Amino acid sequence: MRRQTVVPPGTSDEVASTRAGVMHERTFPAPSTVSEQARAWLAVDGGELSYPATGDTEAWLAMAEQANRSTAQRFPISDLPVTVEDLDVDGATVYAARPHGVERKADEPVFLWMHPGGLLVGGGDACRATTARTASSTGMLVWGVDYRLPPLHPYPAALDDAIAVYRRVVEDRDPSRVFVGGDSAGGNIAAALLLRAKDAGLPMPAALVLNTPQVDLTEAGDTFQTLAGVDNVLRSLRATNALYAAGADLRDPHLSPLLGELSGFPPTFLRSGTRDLFLSNTVRMHRKLRGASVEAELHVFEAMPHGGFGGDSPEDREAAAEQRLFLGKHGAWRHRARAATVREKRDS
Repeated sequence: MRRQTVVPPGTSDEVASTRAGVMHERTFPAPSTVSEQARAWLAVDGGELSYPATGDTEAWLAMAEQANRSTAQRFPISDLPVTVEDLDVDGATVYAARPHGVERKADEPVFLWMHPGGLLVGGGDACRATTARTASSTGMLVWGVDYRLPPLHPYPAALDDAIAVYRRVVEDRDPSRVFVGGDSAGGNIAAALLLRAKDAGLPMPAALVLNTPQVDLTEAGDTFQTLAGVDNVLRSLRATNALYAAGADLRDPHLSPLLGELSGFPPTFLRSGTRDLFLSNTVRMHRKLRGASVEAELHVFEAMPHGGFGGDSPEDREAAAEQRLFLGKHGAWRHRARAATVREKRDS
């Protein structure tokens, strides 16, 4: 059960601190409208994070190392029917995850995926593990970009890595066989990558997937206020946003792609939940895409906090199925359909 202190509208922080009597606490029990697994996830208190001082590089690195180790241990690749190969793509590290049974083909599609992690964590073995899970979930070849991160490599290093890999992918394949996506911070990199690709005159991919994307580093959206303390997974990331930007203007579209010119973007899938701190990010991005005449699907799940319900709930499986359906609609399984047709003709 989550608790949030609610301040009456129009009350300043200073006045609020002296008017405790007009405040009240609200509780947020898990609703009966979601699965048992979802209710169990909502009962977990993610707690508050304390961040190191801005200039304490060693402390930031230690924080990231601990988080990455935890993610890799939580999602062991050995449990998945996936093979992962480490690649160097024009200086960027990429993990190519192939589900068992997905054959290598010259025209096979690739899902270029950007990992989550608040623009601070999620790299290395954590990226390898989450890339493998994404391949298992989508049923297709996934290239997970282990993009560089602060404090050693602030903006624009991550975006430079992403565009280098994207350039290689669209050179080696027809763009209609390329899909781009990312979760949370990875959604930031994926959307900013397409802005960079437009600037460079590169072709757009077949489709874009943005799961609860961190597309506005200014944190201006409504749910940064209304869902603060309601989302049991995520808190404000202002500290890590500043570390990532390294003094650059957070309103720059390559840092906050929601603020960019989105015309010409490919069909886009967006997913969030009613308890997700990034719900405003997601719905604003959807409206911005629709305003630019881009085909866009928005899926909002009941009571879902940031990132879902841990990955194994019926709601998580439904979200993954919707994403597969979207990818399939935009050509991800075309090669398999052709292969099935050939087999049918051969066997008839």
